[in-house]
Amino acid sequence: MRAIEYSQYGAEPRLVDRPEPACPPDGAVVAVRATGVCRSDWHAWRGHDPVPLPMVPGHEFAGVVAELGPAVTGFEVGERVTAPFVNGCGHCEWCHGGQAQVCPDQSQPGFTHAGSFAERVVVRAADFNLVRLPDQIDDVTAASLGCRFATSYHALTAQSRLAEGEWLLVVGCGGVGLSAVLVGRALGARVLAVDPSPAARTRALDLGAESVLASAEPQAVRSVTDGGVHVSLDAVGSGATASACVRSLRRRGRHVQVGLMLDRHADAPLPWGPVIAHELEVVGSHGMAAADYPALLELISSGRLDPRPLVGRVVGLAEAGAELMALDQSVSASAGIVVATL
Repeated sequence: MRAIEYSQYGAEPRLVDRPEPACPPDGAVVAVRATGVCRSDWHAWRGHDPVPLPMVPGHEFAGVVAELGPAVTGFEVGERVTAPFVNGCGHCEWCHGGQAQVCPDQSQPGFTHAGSFAERVVVRAADFNLVRLPDQIDDVTAASLGCRFATSYHALTAQSRLAEGEWLLVVGCGGVGLSAVLVGRALGARVLAVDPSPAARTRALDLGAESVLASAEPQAVRSVTDGGVHVSLDAVGSGATASACVRSLRRRGRHVQVGLMLDRHADAPLPWGPVIAHELEVVGSHGMAAADYPALLELISSGRLDPRPLVGRVVGLAEAGAELMALDQSVSASAGIVVATL
């Protein structure tokens, strides 16, 4: 089968011919129709998030079930499906509790095993991790959900409990941040978006943000939001942005950290004085379990949430490696999500 593969960190991802993947007894082989090009793939390719080599990237996909293991009972060959980028084992207490996104024995296409920049991708524990796609959601739209929209939806619903009419601060208007703007508006929140790029701020306004700022200066945030936001979401992942988010909360506000805290930011401090005195909540967010996908898909099918404006370009599989390398540059938010189709 055709696949994009890199053999060393930072080496050019190349279109190669690989053997068809073997189907696990409890798993599925999915014929990929569309796959998103995500910055998380770039982190793995650059070695920031070490993966086994050689690696086929890709963890956001939509496709059709091509093969099922003998232990799978809930799906049939030919069904249109997607899957979360975190695949739970299906057996542990976290999976049984509906929290597969923190499964200690999780697998992730493109990170623990070959991903979806290929004609076929394996999904383990298929009964637990596959998600049926409604007819109203096309393959390209479905492939754009896997990391950005699913992560934002989980962060704003399960993790920070964003309510209608509340103020939401989104810091960083890249793929995840702009997804959070759209999800926040779909949930009825008032959105203040922050990004140093004028183009990104304009894009956030176009997508429904009520106000924008060039930086998350807490005094400015409090001025715009009449005393601070109810929920803050850091989509950047730095000590400065996380701290600014926490300082921008009103009393009993909730901060959710979505941007990865890597390298020197891994142990970044937070302003614990207001966290304690104002009874603030600080939580992380890591993907979303398959069990929670139906609510997100219903939000899209009903027309309340439309991810399509964030899809910037659709390319072929052969171009996916070049698009991954292009993330070395600071890609404008106005460029949108790149999706490769097969």
